[in-house]
Amino acid sequence: MAIAPGADCIQGLRWSTMQIYKVEVTEKPKSGEIVLVGPGFRYFAKPNFSGTDRFTLLVVGKNRYDEGTSTVEVTVSRPNVPVRVSAVDHPQ
Repeated sequence: MAIAPGADCIQGLRWSTMQIYKVEVTEKPKSGEIVLVGPGFRYFAKPNFSGTDRFTLLVVGKNRYDEGTSTVEVTVSRPNVPVRVSAVDHPQ
């Protein structure tokens, strides 16, 4: 996942076939902050940081009854092009 310095992102960890019982941060990011939000997380990048940050989550769920860890890698960089937001009109 890639975000700009000083930005934040929120990401869910649940799939339609998985029930999550527990999520823990086992290794904190060195260049940002992570907050658990239900079965997901929110990562906040430091304003002056540019590079790759990592953190490790322990996710325990119902699919396989196995504990495992996931390492999430975040690339923090200034965008080369302006970010554009547009709306999509869906005819009814």
